[in-house]
Amino acid sequence: MQKHVGGQLSPVLVVTGTSGSGKTTLLEFLIASLAAEGGRINMIKHSHHDLELEPPRKDSARLRMAGAAEVMVASPYRVSIVQELRGAPEPTLEQQLARMSPADLTLLEGFKSDPIPKLEVYRPEVGKPPLYPHDPYIYAVASDQAAPAGLPPHLVWLDLNQRATVLDWVRNYYKESK
Repeated sequence: MQKHVGGQLSPVLVVTGTSGSGKTTLLEFLIASLAAEGGRINMIKHSHHDLELEPPRKDSARLRMAGAAEVMVASPYRVSIVQELRGAPEPTLEQQLARMSPADLTLLEGFKSDPIPKLEVYRPEVGKPPLYPHDPYIYAVASDQAAPAGLPPHLVWLDLNQRATVLDWVRNYYKESK
């Protein structure tokens, strides 16, 4: 699936799974590997919790708390924009993607219910059932368990312990999605 990212179409993939399944560890590996190959990879992490992105006594936090709608902090190393919603609705995924710079692939975490292609990280020892039986947008599962019988024909089962295989699948996904 492609979404407009920074005015251009970019493949988008959700890495999903239950808490403790290893999503962040896999995402770190995927991003580092793809970036090392010269890929430009964007990432959006959704959280249901309040975010503390800056120490409360820093100038930028003080100015935001004084009433600024957005505060941009810029340096030669990075740029950060903090937008206060102050009761306004959370931006939609499309709005969030539109603010991103162009990329070869945009990875998402935390968008479980969105109708977007997904890679599920599933570990039975976490003690929670897999998501793929109930989500037709899960195209692949990376698991440390062998593939169960009766998988839907569209679903690819990947060995989570063979991260290069997972990387190959993601690489093929975004190249075929362009």
